[in-house]
Amino acid sequence: MEVIPSIDLRGGRCVRLYQGDYDKETVYSDDPLSVALRWQEMGAARIHIVDLDGAASGIQANLDVLRRMGSSINVPLQVGGGIRDMSSAENIVDMGVERIVLGTSAVENPSLVEQMCSRFGTDAVVVGVDAKDGLVATRGWRETSSITALSLIRQMTALGVKRFLYTDISRDGTLSEPNFQAYEEIIKECDVALIASGGVSSIEHLEKLADLGVEGAIIGKALYTGDIDLREAISRV
Repeated sequence: MEVIPSIDLRGGRCVRLYQGDYDKETVYSDDPLSVALRWQEMGAARIHIVDLDGAASGIQANLDVLRRMGSSINVPLQVGGGIRDMSSAENIVDMGVERIVLGTSAVENPSLVEQMCSRFGTDAVVVGVDAKDGLVATRGWRETSSITALSLIRQMTALGVKRFLYTDISRDGTLSEPNFQAYEEIIKECDVALIASGGVSSIEHLEKLADLGVEGAIIGKALYTGDIDLREAISRV
């Protein structure tokens, strides 16, 4: 299983939110590039980056940071937040981003997801399924749709998507534990590659996720608080 460190960007800084609440922000660094370089040095095979400003507004707002990361980081980057048209996707792919993560677009503009799969290839497209009480949230988790997580995954699979990033919003940034039941259900019901996110706070959580069969797990807050050592986590799972 791939252990993927996460860098959340807001106002050009590396931050973490509690349960996606923009009013509950902790700033961990004013230099996100140095954070990315640290995760790379500790053995990360991939880095997950979220443009929180873009997710909320629909307009990417941390492109300068992404551009510097794209030219300085040697491991693959996957980026989400505010990618809601083809030109935005092309722009960050040109910066060196390997995977684009689409959340709101998957709910509001499914045909765009299909077009991106065709344009960039299915390996380059990840659909982020951000669930709140089983329903998919959009626009930086500030709105909740009427579609269930499983329904969205099935719909996107039919359009050619093969990789999904599932986040239980109630667990995100809480250092509680992942929603193992949700991951188990998705793996049982859908033949997809699944990346887990939200609530991972120990290496034991990572080992359990690996046993469930997820392809990767994203670690955010636990890395910044020191609850998980990235180098140890990578060597263990």
